[in-house]
Amino acid sequence: MMIALLIFSMLAAGGIAILAFSVRAQAAQSKRLDDIGALARTMAILSADLAQARDRPSRDEGGTMLPAFVGAADGSMRFVRAGWSNLDAAPRPGIQKVAYRLGDKSLERIGYPQVDGAPPLVTAVLLGNVSAVSARYRFRGAWSDRWDGTQGASLPDAVELSLTRADSTAYRIVMLVGSGYVPPPLFGAVPGAPA
Repeated sequence: MMIALLIFSMLAAGGIAILAFSVRAQAAQSKRLDDIGALARTMAILSADLAQARDRPSRDEGGTMLPAFVGAADGSMRFVRAGWSNLDAAPRPGIQKVAYRLGDKSLERIGYPQVDGAPPLVTAVLLGNVSAVSARYRFRGAWSDRWDGTQGASLPDAVELSLTRADSTAYRIVMLVGSGYVPPPLFGAVPGAPA
């Protein structure tokens, strides 16, 4: 009887250890998958914003004219994008000024309710545990660490964003700027044809 109890207790202890390991592994895997999903969502939002970038200068809250696209080496960017859906029929334009920056160990997106003169909306944290962000801007085959519209065009051709997470994992993505969908002309008009 004692030998049977000893064998049963050893099997139970082994089963509990395996179960505990399985639960920890599942929690770690779930956390990693959530993190990968957050990174994918962040890159999708940033890519969509950049693809919809438009050559539209804006004004800050003080009325100062700002270039259509401004980008720094630290990954902070500000530009105007088209395609802002107006689901609630609010009195606002279909374009939106947006900005990206590295906040308190997080990549943040700032939207503005109006392109000119409006204060920003609430800052949205897109991705946490970010230790560093850097960016480069491509125009006519050359890369630059900054973009302020003095390079010969209002918008760069592409943006390369490098992102380092708190665990030292690094990611790099290259996104086209201003390559968003352009709807066809209305009523069968031919582009460039006389009206």
